Amino acid sequence: MSSFEDLVAEGAAVPTEGWDFSWFAGRASEERPSWGYAGLLAQRVARARAVLDIQTGGGEVLASVPVTPPVLAATESWPPNVDIARRRLAERGGTVVEVDDTADLPFPADHFDLVVSRHPVATRWDEVRRVLRPAGTYLSQQVGPGSVRELTDFMMGPGAVAPHRPLPELTTSPGASAMATVAVAEAAGLEVVDVRQEALRMEFHDVAAVVHFLRKVIWIVPGFTVDAYRERLAELHDFTRRHGPFVAHSQRFLIEARKG
Repeated sequence: MSSFEDLVAEGAAVPTEGWDFSWFAGRASEERPSWGYAGLLAQRVARARAVLDIQTGGGEVLASVPVTPPVLAATESWPPNVDIARRRLAERGGTVVEVDDTADLPFPADHFDLVVSRHPVATRWDEVRRVLRPAGTYLSQQVGPGSVRELTDFMMGPGAVAPHRPLPELTTSPGASAMATVAVAEAAGLEVVDVRQEALRMEFHDVAAVVHFLRKVIWIVPGFTVDAYRERLAELHDFTRRHGPFVAHSQRFLIEARKG
């Protein structure tokens, strides 16, 4: 059985680029939402002629669709992900533009009939509406309030609140409730046509999985470093060795909105 130091070093060494979570196989698991975002995405893309994926990560989800529309574009803010997404989506005829998560979208108004985003860091609802064509659709799977709260509370203490960053008007970020998100989307002039919410069980089987997860999903424990949280990580390592996986729950909701 690997030692605490070996596991921590392993989790700290795994690259964090992209949104490929295959490394976690056998070490951590998460239930998937019943609505099946990838399947819904494939259905919507198959009927669209111009598609934009906002905050595409490494382009993994968008590249999985079986049918490529005539116009395929994506945005991403993190330079290592931009390079990965460009290589991946170029094979599907797609283009990727490097754009800050809260910046205006560098596309003309009424340009896309489908805009999508999976787990966006921020959603500029005014910009989504602007770039959608009339009757166009926005489809997104978002991170709900209190997601993985059990791990945040263990690492930072119960009731810890992540530092708030100012956001542009009509913008939501991870942790916004479905109700609040609907209100902002409607305030931006969109018609919300579908909302679904679920809590999903997560299991972390070793401390390496926790270290890698916190390095990759940076809003769970803002400012996480191994050195700053070594004591808590050691306690978690001892717990998983004696009692089995650390259990948490991710919060997800699906929202679909339409431009009138």
